[in-house]
Amino acid sequence: MEIETLGIKIPRINNYSSSGCTLLGFNLPDLIATMKQSYTWISGELNATVLLNSTDKQIVLTALHEGTEIKSFQSNESVTFQIIEGKLRFHMRKDAVTLSEGQLMTIDEKIKYSVTADVETVFLLTISNKIKGTVKN
Repeated sequence: MEIETLGIKIPRINNYSSSGCTLLGFNLPDLIATMKQSYTWISGELNATVLLNSTDKQIVLTALHEGTEIKSFQSNESVTFQIIEGKLRFHMRKDAVTLSEGQLMTIDEKIKYSVTADVETVFLLTISNKIKGTVKN
């Protein structure tokens, strides 16, 4: 599989409140259109763009071609899938669940699963990294 770097500008919106935080804004339809024009996508590979990569979470926009199957995956972290376009079928143990456009599902850490896209599918994958030694109230 080849890795392609897309020249996608991800807009940042500064929040001028006293908290000094930064808000990230994403135009998903434009990002998806750009991904589907890339060499990686046109050559038949899945395509993924990292939208956020921080110490406590990652957000990845992923596009799969019809018939794509990702076998036997297990994350050490909790993951969330939000379907933007299409459908994604999850296989966990003896169960199967299909998510459609607009649906969201969370899978706890250390759960082994595989996914199949029976149609062209785009989804947001959020990985929640546990920070060792910290307790959240």
